[in-house]
Amino acid sequence: MQINFTPVASSDLSALPQQIQLQLLGELKNIPADPQQSASDKIGCLRRHGRKIYRYRANDYRIYFSTTDKGLLIQRVLHKNTLDDFLYRSNLPLVDEDSALEKNKQFWQFLEEEEPGNRKS
Repeated sequence: MQINFTPVASSDLSALPQQIQLQLLGELKNIPADPQQSASDKIGCLRRHGRKIYRYRANDYRIYFSTTDKGLLIQRVLHKNTLDDFLYRSNLPLVDEDSALEKNKQFWQFLEEEEPGNRKS
């Protein structure tokens, strides 16, 4: 399984201390090739307009990714408190993380802003 990172996900990861980077990279091997078939409570799915973004809980971090024909595309690597802060600032209730996020237009814009083809020069 091939794992690729968006430029912003690479930046997210490189901003972390090296020990945490290594831990998170080690966690990538635990993400199944077909996350839809996973029964793990560490994996969640956000859906919007037919698009799926998966969330993998890795200790205090959340790895947001999508699947491709070749493997995974890592979209963001965020500390869990960053999401709580995002939910709070967006006036979203702190309920089920996945369902709250998939309904929020700002979250999708946040994920999509640095995807290939969407970069602003």
